[in-house]
Amino acid sequence: MGLPRSLGIGLLALALAGCATRAVDVRPAPASPAEFATWDCTRLDDEADRVQQRAADVAYSVDERVGNNIVALGVGLTIFWPALLAMRPAGPEAEELARLKGRFEMLRVVAQVKQCPPPSIELPPARAAALPVAVGERLVYEQRTALRGPMEEWALRLVSLRRDEYEFRIESGDGPTGVWRQDPSGNVIAAPDGTLHWPRLLRGELVPGHVLAGEITLAGDPLARARVRGQVLAVGPQVVAGRRFDAAVIEFYGDALRGDIGSRLEGGMVVDRTSGVLLRLDLTTAQPGFTLQRRLVRIEAAPN
Repeated sequence: MGLPRSLGIGLLALALAGCATRAVDVRPAPASPAEFATWDCTRLDDEADRVQQRAADVAYSVDERVGNNIVALGVGLTIFWPALLAMRPAGPEAEELARLKGRFEMLRVVAQVKQCPPPSIELPPARAAALPVAVGERLVYEQRTALRGPMEEWALRLVSLRRDEYEFRIESGDGPTGVWRQDPSGNVIAAPDGTLHWPRLLRGELVPGHVLAGEITLAGDPLARARVRGQVLAVGPQVVAGRRFDAAVIEFYGDALRGDIGSRLEGGMVVDRTSGVLLRLDLTTAQPGFTLQRRLVRIEAAPN
């Protein structure tokens, strides 16, 4: 049986009062327990995921501009808040991190008062069911790795869905095979050597006019990278391979580098805003290894 609203809010406020903030932590901006008093455990966990993902986006934006490399080793849905303060954020970003940290702490307090179990690492069934793809399905792409090169098939089979990452297995006839892992926004955080990936390029809400900046890298080659900026041109429903997606169309430009030698890079990307699934990628440059045309053409059912 749930707590009465007035009693629940009182307990939450009392619990929060007993939480000390260490000097190395980002100082949280207070959040009201009243907002979450009627939320169930699933909703609390989902909101905590959203808050931490936004904090990671802000942290990477600060890190990219300041160049102190504090979070370059990776930040997923488990945020190490003291590292964010070490980045010395200031102005609006500092205010947003403080607000996010206050909200996250209140969510944890509310969850504790409601005696919620620790959130599972697996994606909750309701969220998994809302995605346009399912575990076991095979996403088949047509791709070219040169402007006039032959068309070939490249496939990803969805293996598992976790809160902070989706894991695919590359099933390609001639190219690299192995594990392909992406976050829910569509950032590719692990890929086999020789494969293009973009670990922290897609951030925040993909809405028209939103500006993106980051790198596209060639896995296994520390000298090969493309520094790009992009902008979301349009969003809306698209039917691709017989499925309905909430697509974001992004245009990119920048420089593809191998060491100190660079070439102009242009292109675009279409991703599903619900799942981060790549629908289309077009990159053109004179730098070897970075020209790629990849388009989702069909989705095959999971094996029985």
